[in-house]
Amino acid sequence: MSSTIPEFTDAILESISDGVFTVDHQWRISFFNRAAEKITGIRREEALGKLCSEVFKSSMCERDCALRKTLQNETPIVNKSCFIIDADGDRIPVSVSTAVLKNASGQMIGGAETFRDLSEVEALRNALKGKFQAGEMISCSPLMRRLFELLPAIAASDSTVALYGETGTGKELLAKAIHEMGHRKNKPFVAINCGALPDNLLESELFGYKKGAFTGASHDKPGRFALAKDGTLFLDEIGEISPALQVRLLRVLQEHEYEPLGSVHPEKNRARIIVATHRNLSQMVADGEFRQDLFYRIQVIDLQLPALRERQEDIPLLTEQFIHHFNCIQKRSVQGISAEAASVIMAHDWPGNVRELENVIERAFVLCRGKQIELAHLPDELRDKKMRMAVPEEAVPEEVSVIRQSAEKKAIESALRHNHDNRAATARELGIHTTTLYRKMKALKIPFPARNGRHRHIDEA
Repeated sequence: MSSTIPEFTDAILESISDGVFTVDHQWRISFFNRAAEKITGIRREEALGKLCSEVFKSSMCERDCALRKTLQNETPIVNKSCFIIDADGDRIPVSVSTAVLKNASGQMIGGAETFRDLSEVEALRNALKGKFQAGEMISCSPLMRRLFELLPAIAASDSTVALYGETGTGKELLAKAIHEMGHRKNKPFVAINCGALPDNLLESELFGYKKGAFTGASHDKPGRFALAKDGTLFLDEIGEISPALQVRLLRVLQEHEYEPLGSVHPEKNRARIIVATHRNLSQMVADGEFRQDLFYRIQVIDLQLPALRERQEDIPLLTEQFIHHFNCIQKRSVQGISAEAASVIMAHDWPGNVRELENVIERAFVLCRGKQIELAHLPDELRDKKMRMAVPEEAVPEEVSVIRQSAEKKAIESALRHNHDNRAATARELGIHTTTLYRKMKALKIPFPARNGRHRHIDEA
């Protein structure tokens, strides 16, 4: 413990659930309690002596450091909300309080900061706003809500789970959420992409090998089954494995044991198995490309993740989440996305799904030097597609305005139908403000739905 803090105070600070750390005049950490270790994922031995900005990676660190303000003004700050990035790179919402640290003579010897994990509070707040969350996945889509409602029961079991969905829909994130919600959450979560390795390497990666099993095997190497221990093993792209490896995997699922390469003694498998694929395994079974017995072994519980184009209401929410994420990672202060850029994002069909959206926002962060992501910061293919949709190539100049108005009117009317005449939801889908929607409806003479069910024009309101 630090010599700047009395021993009895140490005991108190170790017993509380809030994270606490202190710094000296050189901004180096002199005390780091047990709760601080738990929230940040950084061990005390690694934190002590380091600059606080290297350990407590906060969204306020560079431009708005609460502790720096306190030490400059000798005025405490109480419950200021921000985000930190933990050892795993995850964003953790916290509230921060700061104070000046003085010795028995009243001399300032540094500063103290306490921080409280607000993850549960944020999850509740999101639920009250119509958002819901499972692990790192967040959504407001009814399709995802039905899926999330199944997760507690699935997580409580040890049955094999098969996750289906297009590339980039978040199958690994869903697998992690299932793991973290279950009784194995403190055990390892081990993932491997079965489609990324050739058959012989994949076999040794899965099952490991013994010394002397082949030329160059100079020592024992544990496989992913062994590394997972009593935790969870996530086998991504299960549809890519060869028929020979399918046989070996079937034996593991049936007998709960496997043999490392070069071994004559089987080893027990205690890990829970979650598999995922973007392919249609039922069709693969019918085509003779996937073993039927293995299919039924992994098909105990199956979940289908919808494509992003099937839950467009999540696009603004995910965009906001990625903006917050990259603000924290890159220590930026981008405040949002322009209406024009948002409309382009909403119009895209996202063949790469959530992963593609994240990449687009990350690219925009590289190019954006201001406070807002603009149309110019988006990839050319998104902007070009928007231009092609807005103005047909064969249109002559005097027709452009009429064509644009007609296309805009159709888009608004379609969005209104899709959102059951809810203006706020329609504006979100179109990526514009509600007042802008109101103005456009008036200009385009789109009937405005009255509360009594009779449609009226804006001028009648």
